[in-house]
Amino acid sequence: MAQRPLAESWRLIDSWLAKHVPSEFALLNPPAPPEEIEGAERVLGVRLPGDLVESLLCHNGMSTWTTVFPEQSPLPVSGIVDQWRTCMEVAADNDGLTVRPWDDEPWWHPLWIPWAGSAGGSLQVIDLRAGPGEGRLGWAGHGGGGDFTESWPDLASLLHAVAHALHEGGGVGGLHPYLTSRGELWWDEPGSAELNGQPVTPAPLGVD
Repeated sequence: MAQRPLAESWRLIDSWLAKHVPSEFALLNPPAPPEEIEGAERVLGVRLPGDLVESLLCHNGMSTWTTVFPEQSPLPVSGIVDQWRTCMEVAADNDGLTVRPWDDEPWWHPLWIPWAGSAGGSLQVIDLRAGPGEGRLGWAGHGGGGDFTESWPDLASLLHAVAHALHEGGGVGGLHPYLTSRGELWWDEPGSAELNGQPVTPAPLGVD
């Protein structure tokens, strides 16, 4: 399955949300101003990865936390900066930049760029450390060291998978799209029938 351009993935996600869950589509922010992205780069001291910049130029994250994505809710540029600063401060106070003997990764690294957050408080980060894992997605900023097991190779791959699941079927990291009784998008394991005692139904495919 050839990977489509990131902006095309966002276009497909947008069209699906606009038709099937317009209330959540309305929570997507407009594109980030380029000068705001440049300001974030000055604070972080690095150039943001190209696919993250492209994503921010489609949507500057979400206006509030949602379940539009399987486990992560995209952050706006201001949220990226705030979360990075907070994690740097916490790591400095608690030796969080050092790899503990029982972990494979430190609790935080300056070259981890938080692009989204989970409901449990973890951050999905893009790893900018040079090497074969550069650009991969992982989890950090909560308990234990950073986790890059079963990670997406890059942000474009994740967005491609989400667009494919909504328009052609399948899952994203083992989670499939459903609609809740309130008409919201939810991601769960195959065969799921309820959420908190309320029914969920498989999400319709495509926009036709």
